[in-house]
Amino acid sequence: MGLNNKALAPGVIDNFQQVRRQTLAITEGLSAEDMVVQSMPDASPLKWHLAHTSWFFEHFILQPFAENYPVFSKDYCYLFNSYYDAVGPRHARPARGLLTRPPFDDILAYRQHIERHMIPLLQRQLSDVTELVTVGLHHEMQHQELMLTDILHLLSANPLAPALQQTPPPASQDAAEQHIPAQHMLSHDGGLVQVGATEQGFSYDCENPRHQFFLQPFKLASRPVTNGEWLQFIEDGGYQNPLLWLSDGWHYCQQQHWQAPLYWQQQNSWLHFSLSGLHPLNLSAPVCHISYYEADAFARWAGKRLPREQEWEVIAEALPEAINDANFLEQHIWQPTSCQSQPDFQKVFGDVWEWTQSPYTGYPGFNAAQGELAEYNGKFMANQFVLRGGSCASPRQQLRSSYRNFFYPHQRWQFSGLRLAEDQ
Repeated sequence: MGLNNKALAPGVIDNFQQVRRQTLAITEGLSAEDMVVQSMPDASPLKWHLAHTSWFFEHFILQPFAENYPVFSKDYCYLFNSYYDAVGPRHARPARGLLTRPPFDDILAYRQHIERHMIPLLQRQLSDVTELVTVGLHHEMQHQELMLTDILHLLSANPLAPALQQTPPPASQDAAEQHIPAQHMLSHDGGLVQVGATEQGFSYDCENPRHQFFLQPFKLASRPVTNGEWLQFIEDGGYQNPLLWLSDGWHYCQQQHWQAPLYWQQQNSWLHFSLSGLHPLNLSAPVCHISYYEADAFARWAGKRLPREQEWEVIAEALPEAINDANFLEQHIWQPTSCQSQPDFQKVFGDVWEWTQSPYTGYPGFNAAQGELAEYNGKFMANQFVLRGGSCASPRQQLRSSYRNFFYPHQRWQFSGLRLAEDQ
């Protein structure tokens, strides 16, 4: 779906094995109990993620293409299908945490079963499976990020404030670093630009086709909004002023009693819960775990607006080297790090997904993938907003300037932040 290169990529077996190892590595230090609990309907147990990503390869690749493939369990298609209605009935998403059976050891055996049969199939270098294998790997990388965000939400509900990884917070959170770095609004002349995926490499159907788009002149902030700036928003009554909020956003703010970003705690001072445990709030790091509604309210409070996704993309595409040093999953920091005072763009990729004001819809000429995988992206093009850039939990290989993430405007458990924009 949306994959432009049709030849089997060099090292595909190594890439397959590396992605699968990286998924399991996320579970290191967790107990079986940690991996069966579901903390809310939007999140899934880690055991379910491990099984679902294996089912994806089994159903879409091994069963159609591997000769005499033995299905591991006929029940797993029902248990571990996510949202593919064309495949058949499935276990209800909000009830995934009730799946104490099959046990965790069976899920590990399932993963090993899939890998034993995938390797010989990949060695045959069948061109028909190239696109599906690549989609499967990118699909698993998406679930690696979801595993980190879902376990963070689960651990945050534990009064012991347990950490996933026993590492200290980044050095940039020392007291000497507790300041708000300078922000610059950088100009772009706008005009007729090209947006969307290029012909090189992998892309999802929703990133295509590449097309022309006319931009009015605009300015984009040099860095994301920081925790320190968000603290000013809180202290100025941002969560109590209905004039700053969209109507639906104000409803959620009141109904859910939002007073700060998710995972912030106020004791003698503000603290932030992360995958490294509970630590003092880093004022110079990008704010994260905010909804679209909060991002929009902050932008209005700041006298700015959220960027359009095309504005973000034209800036990011002109900064190809920015992705190389970004804070992604592979850095094992798993929380945003400090912004710096510099005059040019920073943290365009990594650290936090950046909300845009753009609704998640198809581009002009959009064609969804065919067959069962048509449900992968196209069916979600309603009532969601686009985020750009990736986060500290995103695998590096997953990201590019045309990548479009999307969530509902009230959702906060992802590493979501914002970068301000304004008309020029």
